[in-house]
Amino acid sequence: MAGMTATTVNLDAPDAPDATYDVVVIGAGPVGENVADRASRTGLSVAIVEARLVGGSCSYWACMPSKTLLRPGAVIAAARDVPGVTVDPTIDAAEVFAWRDRVVHGWDDAGQVEWLDGAGLTLLRGRGRLVGERRLTVTAEDGTTTLVEARHAVVVSTGSSPIVPPVPGLLEAEPWTSEDATAAHDVPGSLVVIGGGVVGVEMATVFSALGSAVTVLSRGPLLGGAEPWAGEAVRDALRAAGADVVIGADLRRVERREDGSVAVTYAHDGVERAVEADELLVAIGRKPATDDLGLDAVGLEAGRPLAVDRQTLVEGVDGAWLHATGDVTGEVGTTHQGKYQGRVTGDVIAARFGADTDGAPTDGDPAPAPDDAPVPWSRYATTANDAAQTQVVFTEPQVAWVGRTEQAARDAGLEVRVVRCELADVAGATVAGEHYGGRAQIVVDEARRVIVGATFVGPDAGEMLHAATIAVVGEVPLDRLWHAVPAYPTVSEVWLRLLEAYLL
Repeated sequence: MAGMTATTVNLDAPDAPDATYDVVVIGAGPVGENVADRASRTGLSVAIVEARLVGGSCSYWACMPSKTLLRPGAVIAAARDVPGVTVDPTIDAAEVFAWRDRVVHGWDDAGQVEWLDGAGLTLLRGRGRLVGERRLTVTAEDGTTTLVEARHAVVVSTGSSPIVPPVPGLLEAEPWTSEDATAAHDVPGSLVVIGGGVVGVEMATVFSALGSAVTVLSRGPLLGGAEPWAGEAVRDALRAAGADVVIGADLRRVERREDGSVAVTYAHDGVERAVEADELLVAIGRKPATDDLGLDAVGLEAGRPLAVDRQTLVEGVDGAWLHATGDVTGEVGTTHQGKYQGRVTGDVIAARFGADTDGAPTDGDPAPAPDDAPVPWSRYATTANDAAQTQVVFTEPQVAWVGRTEQAARDAGLEVRVVRCELADVAGATVAGEHYGGRAQIVVDEARRVIVGATFVGPDAGEMLHAATIAVVGEVPLDRLWHAVPAYPTVSEVWLRLLEAYLL
């Protein structure tokens, strides 16, 4: 295992660090790993601090296990839609959980640690906490503390944590969070899901397919960040699968009973109602994990997101040494966007310090994200195409979008035209399944005749998204995009239908 021997230190002697590195990254999830890897490529020594598993939530409790659990239901839906498939597929929950366990390597990070070693990065096991400029303590599981100093930069990549709202009885009921749901080894007979966002609808899809009687309680429409019709498609599909979906539910109180079941009371349409279930999942959102980082030592408020500039430097901290990336900024909510931001951060640090061991800026460009480049975290979007964050929701059907929704584009003052196409009208859909369906939509900025947003709903919709991302980020004129000919017969031929509807 990469790392160092932890020793107890006297924090009253801050001028005597136990270890010094050019760069220290707090958080060894996918974002922190990308920062560390990119920063080290010009010869900087980089240490990465992690209290849990190297690879982070995405590898063990979020992206990878959740998508593994969702895959069997999607495969069955596709198989049942093809005439001539005579075997009626069923889901063996125990086998699905065993596959999930293999995907997460039994919650063992040895492979990830080996990658860190191979990349020349140093792993410091423990919880990192800032104690001053470019200094932090790393507290190991056994309580020993190491004082670490960064010559040039510290990067906070600690991600986010689930929000549990202050509802009477909820905390005492010890509900599942997303981590409990993705790590489950048993299927509850019934499950209440509180929240209609990405995690809520994905886990409702999982456990409905595995045999739970699922109730979804959502205060607002499902997938509130997507086009309204996309959330409605997921709502309808969940109901068709047997789930009870309540829109406009206002949670009032929760009780965990002696037999282990839960009773959830909520208000709907002015009437107080109750639902009972074997288990309860709270999935109303996440918050930046900054509660115990020692932010007060550098003049920042604990528990708040870390606002960053275009170079990911934390605002309000002098000296240009503290960076933040990923969920902890409050502006990036997906692994892939966080990894992009992490690569930007690593490149910024490498460009500033990689050639000079004394910390002086190099003669090269220290700004891989210059003022005129797209920066896909919304605060620094100067045009609609800059705000090109992407999202895929692996429900049945899948929902995928990039850029701005129709309403968001109009709110930004753009004159837009919306073009929609039903996937069932595309030849590729005919051979994909007898009832293959869904919808594609593009939002076009009429002044520039470029796409500023796109949404796809349907089986494997996420696989169609990257073409839209390229069109949005590249600001490809529609007259030019017309000559990008999709293959026949594929579902991606929907692009031809969309452009025909706009141009002809």
